[in-house]
Amino acid sequence: MDRSASPAANRSATPPYRRIVAELRRRIDAGELSPGDRVPSTRRITQEWGVAMATATKVLTTLRQEGLVRAVPGVGTVVADPGASAAGDPAPRPRGNIGSGGGRHALPPGDDQAAGRPPSLSRDRIVRAGVRIADAEGLRSLSMRRVAAEFGASSMALYRHVANKDELVMLMADATFAEIELPDPAPRHWRARMEAGARLQWQLYQRHPWVAQWLSITRPQPMPHAMILIEWTMGAATRFDPLTKLRLALTLLNHVRGTAVALEEDLEAEQQTGMDQEQWMASLEPEYERILESGAFPMYAGIGDEDDAGTLRLDAMFEFGLARLLDGFEVFNDGWTGRPAP
Repeated sequence: MDRSASPAANRSATPPYRRIVAELRRRIDAGELSPGDRVPSTRRITQEWGVAMATATKVLTTLRQEGLVRAVPGVGTVVADPGASAAGDPAPRPRGNIGSGGGRHALPPGDDQAAGRPPSLSRDRIVRAGVRIADAEGLRSLSMRRVAAEFGASSMALYRHVANKDELVMLMADATFAEIELPDPAPRHWRARMEAGARLQWQLYQRHPWVAQWLSITRPQPMPHAMILIEWTMGAATRFDPLTKLRLALTLLNHVRGTAVALEEDLEAEQQTGMDQEQWMASLEPEYERILESGAFPMYAGIGDEDDAGTLRLDAMFEFGLARLLDGFEVFNDGWTGRPAP
């Protein structure tokens, strides 16, 4: 009898990562894992199947190569949407990411594009085209020539509508802030209002990661729609003078923006290395284990067993930092004397 042909022998000859890939593929095909759902992390795979971290990393890499999953910075590895591309074509990898409060939204095309006609040039359409390019390819890929190619025009034709690339990017960023729908009615308590404003900003950066990298606190750009959001966020903090309100607003804004900067950085790093955040961390795990075995870092050594959610996930950083920042604002509010802070 040829034992090699038996099912048991075939199973034992199958590499462990292949068996796990097959099981996760089955869950996706059966609808147990739907598009946008998180798939087991590398740590979960090691725990559920009892395999090494390298094997778990190979599982996610294989699923990603097959187009079944994609990496979302700040969230993890999720099931890809098979309907996101034309049949037979590999799904394009969107640079935006899905997080709490909404998914990635592109500004809608102009009427000409919707009707299938070559679009005519206008400032609004140029701005919309620029946003679509920056969302899909990053701000570094944006140029006047690249935008002009969307219209089948020369880059010189764009200068009749926008002065230069700097003005274009400013208009693009302000257009993304114009997407925000402010809650009505607005929260009445100042802390609830500031928290809501911070979340609206965080969701904006998740849809358009490049915006956070472009904004400047020390050299602010004149963007009316961004100013509307800041004004609304501080609308319930009525006891503070205007200068103090602005300082509080900028402190809050900088926490959100500073955390969101890593969204674009992580996307660029993944494009350069071919590894998402989990895979990158897994590749360095042996080196981290060697360092921690020295016993010189007891704080770090105790984290792994307590934090399966992932300390380095951007959503977790945003939530923790926002809560602590608003806690500090509460103390400041309670001790407010009516005089501007030095």
